[in-house]
Amino acid sequence: MKLRTQTNIPDFTDPLGETLHLLRLNGTFYCRSELTAPWGVELPPFEGRMMFHVVTAGHCWLEVEGEEPHLLQQGSLALVPHGNGHCIRSKPTNETLPLFDIPVERVSERYEIMRHGGDGELTHLTCGVVRFDHVAGQQLIALLPQVLQIDTWADQEGSWLQSTLRFIAREARELRPGGETVITHLADILIIQAIRSWLDSAPDANRGWLAALRDKHVGKALAAIHREPEKDWTLASLAKEVGMSRSGFSARFTDMVGDSAMRYLTQWRMQLARAQLLETSDSLSVLANRLGYQSEAAFCRAFKRVFGVSPGSIRNTSAAPP
Repeated sequence: MKLRTQTNIPDFTDPLGETLHLLRLNGTFYCRSELTAPWGVELPPFEGRMMFHVVTAGHCWLEVEGEEPHLLQQGSLALVPHGNGHCIRSKPTNETLPLFDIPVERVSERYEIMRHGGDGELTHLTCGVVRFDHVAGQQLIALLPQVLQIDTWADQEGSWLQSTLRFIAREARELRPGGETVITHLADILIIQAIRSWLDSAPDANRGWLAALRDKHVGKALAAIHREPEKDWTLASLAKEVGMSRSGFSARFTDMVGDSAMRYLTQWRMQLARAQLLETSDSLSVLANRLGYQSEAAFCRAFKRVFGVSPGSIRNTSAAPP
C-alpha cells in the first residue's frame, strides 16, 4: 500500500513541479477584518501554522520581531510562514490589542468577521491561519523567509491577482451561500502563487533542497523517493534510476542536499510516519509495511533514531487531553 493513495500524482518531468503538486493546505480559520484607524492587533504565535494577510482596501503595517516593518497596501499579500507572533496596525506607533481580546462576529466554525478601531480611514483585510498537510509542504515552509510579501507582479500575473483579490473582497463583503468555501479556496491559491513567485525570484530558492529538486539527476532521485517512499531503495538503485555511477551520485546528492541519500530516505519516511501517526489510527505494523519496513521493530528503531522517542509516544501525546 502506498502513501500516495491519498493523492493521485501525475507523472512530472519537473521534480519541483511534482513537489508543488503535493502541497495541500488545510485552513484553521479565516477572518474578514474591517479596521478603522487608529487600530492595532497583536497576533499570537501559531506553532506549525502559516498566517497570511490580504489587503483588499486601505493599508497597514506588519511587524515581526527582528524584521523591518512591512507596509502592506491595497493588493498586497503577506505570508508569515513560520507561525511567528506579529502585529498589524494602521501606523507603526499605534498600540495593539491581543487578537483574542477583540470581539468578532462568528459566521461559522472557521470563518469570522472582525470590526475594530476608531473612526478614521478604513482598511479591509482577509486573514487566515493555514497549514500544509504534506511533508513536502513542511519542508518547503522551513526554507521561506520570516515574511513573504508579494505586491509587484508581472502584468499578466498582476491582472490575475487583482481580479482574484476583488473576487475575495466581494465574497467577503456579501458572504452569499457558499462564500466561505469560495474565499478559503481562493486564499489557498493565492498562497501557492506567492510561494511560486518567491521560487522564481529569491536567491535562497536556488540553494540546498530547492536547488537539488531542480538538478537533473538529484531532482529525479528526490522525486522517486517522494513518489515511492515504500520502495526498497538502495544507493545503487537510486543511482541507476538517475543514470549515474553509485559513487558519483552519492557525492552529488550529499553535496546538494546536505545529507546522504539513505539518510534522506529515512528522514522522509519518518516524517510521513509522524504525520500518519497524528492523523490516522492505523497500527504500527500497517505503517511499517506502508513505508517499506519488513517488521514493526525495524520501523520503531528507525523512528526513535530520527525523533528520539517511540512512535507510540507520539500518538499518545497527541491523544492526551489539553
